Amino acid sequence: MPTDPGTGHDLRHHGDAEVRDDGSTLVDLAVNVRADTPPAWLRDRMAASLAGLAAYPDGRAARAAVAARHGLGVERVLLTAGAAEAFVLLARALKVSRPVVVHPQFTEPEAALRDAGHTVDRVLLRESDGFRLDPAAVPQDADLVVIGNPTNPTSVLHPARTLARLARPGRTLVVDEAFMDAVPGEREALAGRTDVPGLVVLRSLTKTWGLAGLRIGYVLAAPETVAELERAQPLWPVSTPALAAAEACVSPAALAEAEEAARAIAANRAYLIAGLRDFTSHGLRVVEPAEAPFVLVRVPDAAGVRERLRFLGYATRRGDTFPGLDEEWLRLAVRDRETTEGFLRALGRALGA
Repeated sequence: MPTDPGTGHDLRHHGDAEVRDDGSTLVDLAVNVRADTPPAWLRDRMAASLAGLAAYPDGRAARAAVAARHGLGVERVLLTAGAAEAFVLLARALKVSRPVVVHPQFTEPEAALRDAGHTVDRVLLRESDGFRLDPAAVPQDADLVVIGNPTNPTSVLHPARTLARLARPGRTLVVDEAFMDAVPGEREALAGRTDVPGLVVLRSLTKTWGLAGLRIGYVLAAPETVAELERAQPLWPVSTPALAAAEACVSPAALAEAEEAARAIAANRAYLIAGLRDFTSHGLRVVEPAEAPFVLVRVPDAAGVRERLRFLGYATRRGDTFPGLDEEWLRLAVRDRETTEGFLRALGRALGA
């Protein structure tokens, strides 16, 4: 697995670009937020919080709720305006000399590091290895390592024991678990672990609960790391409605609902993959096993296929902005069966099947 220090990709391109402006009427398979969210009960909780907007946000209850959800002390939790803010805090607050980002993955961590003046090395996972990690590929002297699990856009779920092998004294190991609550049982999660040195786990509440516009996530880390990141935050970084949402989304009832949704996603993903396999004679390949609420596919003339799908009413995520991928890749969000059936019919037309 080569390490590539180059840039060469649009790190600021994200799936929402596919459904802005003229894409707003398309069926959205580009953005990984769960459809038909937030649920009514969550909207009601946030609406009720609006009565308190005259007061400054008080995050103590939400922070305690998140800590209890993971069996941690509150000193190990930092609430953030989405996981994206956490990447910026890590890039600006931590004193590191050789950061490494494992790709293909969400590009915002590298963008934040580069914006903060860091030179970033890349470890590129290979399609021939199923985009799976060999810890030996990460340079020994890397003092910050960033990896997603399950990984966006590959949908690969790395074993927790494999990721734990990356930890060592003097290194910060950042594991982005933004999609872990979409994995049934959250197997392979490192959130809540305190036995892995230098571990920082990032979680987002925006994907499963449809809160991308609200911006809410959190960091789980050693108390000294949390304190360092907190010093880099502005005052009152998380709004009162976002705090209400955070507290609500880690309640036992919400966790049970998220688990039910994760199992539905798994079933719908299997249905999508089965349909995609019908196009293998047209050169389409799916990265498997897929474990996230999206799948990565390789298809000849992906750019042309993507444009034809737009004409047919479907938005998909281009893959060539992810380091380690090229113009032959597309990422597809998992949707319900009816949506998937319509998409597969459109894909057949786009491929000339």
